[in-house]
Amino acid sequence: IRNETFWGVRDCVVLSEVLLLIVVGLIVLVYLYFCLFVCFKMDRAAFVNGLWGGKIVPVGVNSVVRSQHGRIRRVEFRRVRLVGTMGMSTGTMEAPTELFVSDVQREARRSAAEMMPSVTLSEVDLQWTHVLSEGWAAPLKGFMREKEYVQTLHFNSYRSPDGGVVNQSIPIVLAISEEQKLQLEGKSEFALRHPDTNAVVAILRDPEIFRHNKEERVARTFGMTDPRHPYADVIFNSGDWLVGGEIEVLDRIRYNDGLDQYRLSPKELREEYKRRNADAVFVFQLRNPIHNGHALLMTSTRQQLLERGFKNPILLVHQIGGKVKGDDIPLPQRIQQNLCVLNEGVLDPATTILGIFPSPMIYAGPTEVQWHAKARLNAGCQFYIVGRDPAGMKHPATDEDLYDPWHGRTALLHAPGLETLEILPFRVAAYDKTVGKMAFFDPNRADDFVFISGTKMRKFAASGETPPDGFMAPSAWQVLVDYYKSKSV
Repeated sequence: IRNETFWGVRDCVVLSEVLLLIVVGLIVLVYLYFCLFVCFKMDRAAFVNGLWGGKIVPVGVNSVVRSQHGRIRRVEFRRVRLVGTMGMSTGTMEAPTELFVSDVQREARRSAAEMMPSVTLSEVDLQWTHVLSEGWAAPLKGFMREKEYVQTLHFNSYRSPDGGVVNQSIPIVLAISEEQKLQLEGKSEFALRHPDTNAVVAILRDPEIFRHNKEERVARTFGMTDPRHPYADVIFNSGDWLVGGEIEVLDRIRYNDGLDQYRLSPKELREEYKRRNADAVFVFQLRNPIHNGHALLMTSTRQQLLERGFKNPILLVHQIGGKVKGDDIPLPQRIQQNLCVLNEGVLDPATTILGIFPSPMIYAGPTEVQWHAKARLNAGCQFYIVGRDPAGMKHPATDEDLYDPWHGRTALLHAPGLETLEILPFRVAAYDKTVGKMAFFDPNRADDFVFISGTKMRKFAASGETPPDGFMAPSAWQVLVDYYKSKSV
């Protein structure tokens, strides 16, 4: 009996120790869960990216005063920076996958494509093929299938196969006619042909055809359905069906317009950053000429990055290279004007890359600016300057701003899938009459400043008038004068 009692006591001791370990384990699990929950609440995507390689550096919360024609606006923004393993901040850790056919397969695939049914691309379709081929829209591997299209249209993003959220605010789709649909149904692949040369540009595999509800697409992209909107017009005049599928691009898309040297792919841009020993890259996207107010913003941004401890921040001045609306200045003149700005030293050529982004312009305001930012993340940029009314335009019926001028910035600050992008402060610049040059607007002496809008600038150039000294580099201004003079001939 005594022996049985002894073993009973020992069993109780062992059981109590086991229970104690279980309780301690549960406490540890609850603590870890709490830590993970807090991290995810602070910045879920940034935390996940940190786990996969690189270090998360919180850069704080900033509050800056914004002004437009005397109105003071206070904007708060969250900033998170992903520092890569090589010491340079990077938008995404690796260069996106390009969609080109390998060298060993190119001629065989070209020969096979000549025997396939084909679709001739439009000018805009070719530009989207260019965008896809170089990885600007990665991880997309071709024109959107229906599930990607629907998610993009309704959520400005889509789920990747691993469950992650991919920001994609603009549908990248290929429209076809009823006749082309009948021709392609049941085919496993077909060729995409160049609109000018009729040469095969790419092959689309395993096509999926679905209905193109144009009005829904226009309404959800632009928040209006006026067919006078330049890209709404493109959509309304396209085919009634959409076809999606992965693409194989046979050759690098070239335009032979003397500007191909500026059309650097995401892969080439990353190589250029390394060549220049950049430890930070900030981007300024535009579809307009550069005046000294723009330059002031860009140079002051670089100074801010230097003050934050970066040694060699590099600026990417990125002009929209695709289709723009009729009253925008054409790409050749914009690039020529930008080169004059560099040549006159308004921007430093040693710390500035001038490039062309191949995407067409959509004029979708806050929706489109997310696409612009996402594409630059794929190009290795991690700092993005966004200003007033990005990707905006006037409403064709009222001539008022189609979008709230500050919603583009707000959208970027909260867009899913763009958490590693840091939005840099944008200060409004105007012509300061007291010093005779562009300066940051001071609301305390608003009467000393003159706002020269894009419309007023175009009127000056068209009439041959000279803007105030210090508004734009003289040789850069002459490019605009010559352009408008040629239009009037």
